[in-house]
Amino acid sequence: MQSDNPLIADFVKMMNSAAGTFAGVTREAREGAREKFREAFGGLDFVSREEFDTVKAMAATAREEVDALKEKLAALEAKIGG
Repeated sequence: MQSDNPLIADFVKMMNSAAGTFAGVTREAREGAREKFREAFGGLDFVSREEFDTVKAMAATAREEVDALKEKLAALEAKIGG
């Protein structure tokens, strides 16, 4: 249902324009905040999730190898000292 009242039509146009402007301002503010964040934290050395997971797996493997070597060493010491 449309209204033939020009006052209402102008008001609706104004509200549509305001909504579009608000959406644009919101988008620009979000992009500006992201850029500021990048500038602020750009100098820090963050690692990607993939790099973190790779190093974590390497550490777990090294830990397992150390545990195995400890067991072998204990067995050899028991053999020599025993």
